Amino acid sequence: MKNKISIKITSKKLNMQTCYDLVSDDSSGGIAFFVGTVRNITKGKTVNQLDFSSYETMAEKEMKKIALQTFKKYDIIKIAIHHAVGELQIGDIPVIIAVSSAHRGAAFDACQYTIDTLKQTVPIWKKEHFDDGEVWVNTHP
Repeated sequence: MKNKISIKITSKKLNMQTCYDLVSDDSSGGIAFFVGTVRNITKGKTVNQLDFSSYETMAEKEMKKIALQTFKKYDIIKIAIHHAVGELQIGDIPVIIAVSSAHRGAAFDACQYTIDTLKQTVPIWKKEHFDDGEVWVNTHP
């Protein structure tokens, strides 16, 4: 399982090509991605930037748990779960999920399951900055 899972939490810029290379495999018929981006508006308010913070040791442990669950639920070959922390600007990428499988259906389903589960269970928090203040979101888990 060691070469089939890539987990990363970093303050450096995330790279889609790196994730593609990590999940690429000769037995793969498809690779699905989810790429989260920092948008400039939420609930009608202009967003200036986001700050992500995490309890990294626990977050990495939970991300690995999600990856292992994904292998059990779906017929996948490899998975990468990468998340950025720190200050991110509009258009930056805070999260990349990449999944390879023999067939597209498993890759799509596994990718959606992974991002949905990550948002529900991984201790990564987001603060949105506006002209008139800031607010923490994703206050779970």
